[in-house]
Formats: sequence, structure tokens, C-alpha cells
Amino acid sequence: MSSRRTTAIAGSLAVASFSAVMVLSFPAGADDQGPGSSKGGKPVDQAPAGVKLSTLLPERISVDNDSKKTAITATVKNGGTEESGAIRLLVVGFDGLTVTDVPGCSRIAEKDLPEGSNSGFACPIDDLAAGASTSYDVAATFDPRKTGKICLPVQNKDGSKTYWQQGPVPFGTTNPSPNAPATPLLLGTDNTPVGPGGEELPRTGPGRDVLPLGAAGAALLAAGAAGLWWSQRRPARPQG
Repeated sequence: MSSRRTTAIAGSLAVASFSAVMVLSFPAGADDQGPGSSKGGKPVDQAPAGVKLSTLLPERISVDNDSKKTAITATVKNGGTEESGAIRLLVVGFDGLTVTDVPGCSRIAEKDLPEGSNSGFACPIDDLAAGASTSYDVAATFDPRKTGKICLPVQNKDGSKTYWQQGPVPFGTTNPSPNAPATPLLLGTDNTPVGPGGEELPRTGPGRDVLPLGAAGAALLAAGAAGLWWSQRRPARPQG
């Protein structure tokens, strides 16, 4: 074998090895949820001076059509100039979306869940520095035969004030794929049921007129560490 041919073969093997490394170095993208979005969120009670709290949800998630399982990243951030002090994030599921686990958080007792919700977890946060954020891995199931909504209120430690609330905001698809391994769902999209003829979705929980998205809003108020109630609130007056 000539030295020129040996060099060519060695070079080809090196390129192939490098290509394999490049392919294996990047994830398959199955967990790619896209950028975070605060869609369906708004301030409720006035936060302490210099504190600006908000939440983010992924713009898209994927539901396994066999197990109905999905994963959602819930993020709370402080866009202000001062530390938040002790706060808590609530993660609450509605209709076809059921929250099954949020590591590091406590399950909300069924009797203390908001009307119309089916599950929820409370996540205590000792303090959130100015400009900082923290994220939680939310395990959930989604029934594609129903609508599915999630709600993220951010409250003070005892739940007497709700500084921010995102939702209840829907995840859904207008193009169901029952024969595919998974169904992608988009934030802020009402779900079309999987089934022949696109039958009308079953409606459970409070109607959209009771819990409007982006209107003056329903606020999650709490008394004590776990008490939750839905209540209509008047829109805050514009700051002068």
C-alpha cells in the first residue's frame, strides 16, 4: 500500500470520527421546549418596592401519546432591582393537564385546590436576588381528549398577596396526531381533541368568562400556607 493511499485512508477515518463526535455531541432535541414565554400573565397585587416578579412557560411541549406524560419547565424571575424576600410559586393544573410532581415542592391538598383545578404544588423560595431566576421541572400528564391549562401564581410567603399570575393558560394543538409517537402542544392554544370528526371538547372547571386570560383577571388568593381561592379583582390603576 502506497504512503499516499495510506494517508488518504487515515484522513477519511479522521473525518468520519470527527463527524460521529459532532453527531453525538448534540442532544436529539426531544426535550427542546423552545424559548420561555410569559403569555397569559399579569401583575396582581403590588410587589415590594424594587421587586418585579414574573414567570415563564415553554412555548411548546410534547406529550407521549401512549403514556400521556409530558414535562414542563416553570421559571420564576425577579426583574427588579431589589431582593424579593421569601415568596412561593404555585403550579396548578386544570382540565386535561394534571401536575403529577414538582421536585422540591409540596403537593397542595385536594381540599385546598382552586375551584376547577385537579392538581397543584407549592414551591417555597427563600429569596430571589435582583435579576435572578429559578426554574422547576414539572412532571405532568395531558389528556388529548380535553383542553388542558396550567397556572403559575407567585405569592408572598403566607399567600396573602399574589404579585403575579400566569394563566390559567392553555396548551393545545389544532392538528392532533393520534398515530404519532408524540403530539406537540403550543402555549396559548386551545386543544383540538384527538378523535374522528373533531367532536366538541368536554368542558370542565370554570368557564373562560370566569377565568379570563389577559383581562382584569382572576387572582389566586390564599389564607395560610395552603388555602387557595379564586377571586375577581379590579384592574390596578395606572401608575402616574
